[in-house]
Amino acid sequence: MMLDEIIQNRRSIRNYQDRPVSLVTIRSIIKDSTLAPSAGNEQPWKYLVVNNKAMLDRISDECRQNFIKRIAVNPGDPAKKYEKMLQNESFHIFYHAPAVVFIMGETNIKNLVADCSLAACYFMFLATEKGLGTCWVNFATAISNPEIRNELGIPANL
Repeated sequence: MMLDEIIQNRRSIRNYQDRPVSLVTIRSIIKDSTLAPSAGNEQPWKYLVVNNKAMLDRISDECRQNFIKRIAVNPGDPAKKYEKMLQNESFHIFYHAPAVVFIMGETNIKNLVADCSLAACYFMFLATEKGLGTCWVNFATAISNPEIRNELGIPANL
C-alpha cells in the first residue's frame, strides 16, 4: 500500500475477529513504529502487549469502574458523555480485540503525550498496511489497581 492508501484506509475498528494476531507481526509493527519522531529524539515510549483475554477483561472492568467513579466525583468531566456506555457492564473498552498494545512512558517527560501519540499513529498506519484493524482507546489510561499494574509490569511512574 502507498502512504495515501494507508491514510485513506485506516479506520477505528470496534468489531474484531476472534483470532489471534501473531506476536511476530506485533513486534514488527512496534519496531517500525519506534521510528516516529520525538522531541529531542528522546524516544520515551515503552510498549506493552497484552493478548490474554482474561487480563484484557480485568483491565476493561477496572478502567470502566475508574471512569464511572471519576464522573461521579466531577459531573462536569468531559468523560460524562460516555457515562451510559461505561455503565453498561457488557461494554468492553477494547471491543474484545485479540491483542492490545499499550504505548506509555515516564510521567515526568515534558512531551510524553505528543511523542507517544506520534508512535501510536505510526503503529496504526503500519497495522493498516498489514491488514490489521486498530482503535485508539484512551480509556486504558485509567489502570490504577496496583495488583493489575504489578501483573502487567507497569511501574508507578508510567
